[in-house]
Amino acid sequence: MWMTGLRGLDWMPDIWQEFDRMQREAGRLFPGIGTNYYENFPAINLWMNENNIVVTAEIPGIDPADIDISVEGDILQISGSRKLDELDEGAKFLRQERSQGGFRRKVRLPFRVESDKVEAQYEKGVLKINLPRLEDDKPKKISIKSE
Repeated sequence: MWMTGLRGLDWMPDIWQEFDRMQREAGRLFPGIGTNYYENFPAINLWMNENNIVVTAEIPGIDPADIDISVEGDILQISGSRKLDELDEGAKFLRQERSQGGFRRKVRLPFRVESDKVEAQYEKGVLKINLPRLEDDKPKKISIKSE
């Protein structure tokens, strides 16, 4: 924990070991801290009725041409990339909190969908996906016969 042999500075703590210890302790106390940001990006809302599912995803600052949507079975996948902000010549970041790079979010749907009828819209940084339920997966009314 303490640095030794560095020009007599034996009293100076090894800050990286201390940081690792604190990170392990925080992970033990608060599971999920330190998980990859892109594991839950984009943030989504999902709602359904018996005929379709609607998913909205917050993806601000991304060109819709850089977003891919696919459905396979009951899995919806939203993927894409956010490009690095271009700076003017000679400029440098003072703070950079907006992440960039690739992302992929998979969501298990409560039923299979008609993948050829999926529609998507992108407005004001929100992606809205309408996923119609596969006809074979819709609930069927069973009639009861009586004598």
